[in-house]
Amino acid sequence: MSTNALIISDRGEVTEILVQLLSGEGFEVHTANNGRSGIGIAATVPVHLLITGMVMPGLHGHEIIQEIKKIDERTVVWVLTEEKNFNLDFVVQAMKLGADDYFVIFRELPLDKMRKSLQALRERIRLILENQRLMAQVLSGEIRDTLLGNCEQTRAIASLIQKVAPTDVPVMLTGESGTGKEVVARCIWEQSDRRAMPLVALNCGAIPENLLESELFGHEKGAFTGAHATKIGKLESAHRGTIFLDEIGEMPPNLQVKILRFLQEGEIQRLGGTRTIRLNVRIISATNTRLEEEIARGRFREDLYYRLNVIHLHLSPLRERGGDIVLLANHFLRVLCQKEKKEMLGFSPLTLARLTEYNWPGNVRELKHKIHRAVILAAGPVITAEDLGLEDAPGRLPLQEAKDQFELRYITDALISCGGNLSQAAKVLGIARQQLQRYVRKHGLSPGSFRRKPARPGPGLSEEKEPGPI
Repeated sequence: MSTNALIISDRGEVTEILVQLLSGEGFEVHTANNGRSGIGIAATVPVHLLITGMVMPGLHGHEIIQEIKKIDERTVVWVLTEEKNFNLDFVVQAMKLGADDYFVIFRELPLDKMRKSLQALRERIRLILENQRLMAQVLSGEIRDTLLGNCEQTRAIASLIQKVAPTDVPVMLTGESGTGKEVVARCIWEQSDRRAMPLVALNCGAIPENLLESELFGHEKGAFTGAHATKIGKLESAHRGTIFLDEIGEMPPNLQVKILRFLQEGEIQRLGGTRTIRLNVRIISATNTRLEEEIARGRFREDLYYRLNVIHLHLSPLRERGGDIVLLANHFLRVLCQKEKKEMLGFSPLTLARLTEYNWPGNVRELKHKIHRAVILAAGPVITAEDLGLEDAPGRLPLQEAKDQFELRYITDALISCGGNLSQAAKVLGIARQQLQRYVRKHGLSPGSFRRKPARPGPGLSEEKEPGPI
């Protein structure tokens, strides 16, 4: 996806110099000599950076900013003003309307200053492009995989997301690795009033301690050896949006103090800088460790914990989500068959039993990876336990679980033999169709997964509608 800049200026020589500057920085540049034409361009082309004059015939600079922000609030706006027309009140009003920076033309354009600002701007524009990709995923339902299910825990999480998403309160997500904490964070952002602004993710445990402060708060040129240019940090990039701090328990104590100060004051300073920058950022944090124990050991600040943990959402491990395992497995099988352009009927009865017996230490992430591997490597149209690497799953179960597994195998065997036809399968089992439907719902089965001849690539569509994403 190209990075687009729009220049609105009635001075041809200024436009020409700016076109050279921005083209050299990798922008695809569009130009207009008046505000109305520029707004027309912005209505048809995504504009990531707008550079506009303030005093021009027709629309005034303030009106241009307002109209551009109506089209896309995320557009970065720079204001140009000549020395003879410079008016501080005009500039302040432009900043209030959403302008991000301003440049005064004295005898010539301040190109060095603009180049430095462009270097700092790259990360912010990258995040805007990443957000466009995420929104496409949101619209397609791709990021909802983890919230697919009918069990009590899944429904409770979906209900909490709907309640907390429209607010600005900090949210803390806990749960084992692979339970979908980042997916839930994205769902909160998707349903919030901040969804038009960036969602910025940072894994506090994946970045060396000596680099984490710069990643979070940014740095000024020369702040330390190797700081060759100004860098905008993750918090500043998330201004008016949301930041997701994963593995928050891995954050070192000195940064915990700074994050606490930001939560209290709403202000930061870049590393090596003296200017205070006010920010409006919602924080969603996540951890797979028990922070109460880290507090007791003196590794995590109690005051920061209570600041972050205003709303707490705990994601249950997959092994505790009952029938969701089979439902998720069928969902992933459908999606991955379409992706890999393969035709498969579904899972063997033994495989379904192994899926529910297995402990799933890697949770939903592990389930998806195993099914992806099986779709690629399976020799036949039915996925076996061996295809999933589950043929050695441990055996002896409590009596009720053993009964449930026998019931599951017996029903799925009938569904396979009848090609997913519920009426025929009920006759084979000697029960009423309505009773079979209750068993199907209980075990999260999809009758369409057992159909013999798919009507199109990928597993066949269900005769009866499966429970959809929550």
